[in-house]
Amino acid sequence: MSAQPVHSHEPDRVPRNADGIAAALDGGRRMDFYRELLAAAPEDAGAVLRRWWCEAMLDTDPEGDRLTEAALNGTLPTTTVTAAVERRRAAGRPVE
Repeated sequence: MSAQPVHSHEPDRVPRNADGIAAALDGGRRMDFYRELLAAAPEDAGAVLRRWWCEAMLDTDPEGDRLTEAALNGTLPTTTVTAAVERRRAAGRPVE
């Protein structure tokens, strides 16, 4: 038996690079992304890419409207930060 993600997504929906992120964002947000990335110190560029990748994944989520409605209605399932961090660690993902 293996655990499956609660909300699965196609891993390649938004590639984890600047071009992939920019392609998933609309014009105004794309410019904000590039502005922030270009202004970032080299040691901060990875964090900028991770944050904007999350934004791009949310923007391209086929269930995004349903999730937004649930969040506004107060019916969106939630979790603790501790649980989310532990889930990322267990999956071998970075935790910053």
